[in-house]
Amino acid sequence: MEIKNAVAIVTGANRGLGRHLAAQLLERGAAKVYAGARKSSSVDLPDVVPIEVDITDPHSMTRAAEAAPDATLLVNNAGVSTHTGLVTGDMGNIRLEMETAFFGSLGMIRAFAPVIAANGGGAVLNVLSVLSWVHYPKYGAYCASKAAEWAMTNVVRQELASSGIDVTALHVGYMDTDMSDYVPSSDKVDPTTVARLALDGIQERALEVLADDTSRKARAALCGDLSELYPGLPAPR
Repeated sequence: MEIKNAVAIVTGANRGLGRHLAAQLLERGAAKVYAGARKSSSVDLPDVVPIEVDITDPHSMTRAAEAAPDATLLVNNAGVSTHTGLVTGDMGNIRLEMETAFFGSLGMIRAFAPVIAANGGGAVLNVLSVLSWVHYPKYGAYCASKAAEWAMTNVVRQELASSGIDVTALHVGYMDTDMSDYVPSSDKVDPTTVARLALDGIQERALEVLADDTSRKARAALCGDLSELYPGLPAPR
């Protein structure tokens, strides 16, 4: 879809990648950008329309769709990472991650798909992760939620095609944002670059955007033996 003159809503737009996406949408000529956050007062980006939305609250998502009746582009960016394992980790954290990445992103799509279709069609961008494909214990809850979101993305892409709505998946490893402030800078990519590639993908109607080498290598390894992804596993007998 054309970014110019689009009307976008970006969740988690008060910081990190979401803020960069909202800013670049404006730079590319979007007619309006709704900057979603749990507290609209936390949005400090000029020229956007702050909008309160909590993607773990179905009523909040419904209100957001009512407040943005002209939307043609939904960017599901809001996320959380609790670094919780699956076997002994806190179930509340595991549920929070699933409520955010899977149910929250799906809830936003269910709320906004009729709006976008009524406005002549448009697009959805789901911000996923390399951990949609590669799964490690200390990120167990995050990996499970992103894998579920990837599957959901592939399904809703097919369900929404007849409504004139494209669905693009963005995959990336560590970015230089607050969520990965514990990671050495040399291992992180610039979120401004990721935002640019993501918006290019929307413009080009791409099914997937692989925004860094980490994601590209992981995607390529999916067709190989599991030992390529998890070299520490015991060898088969």
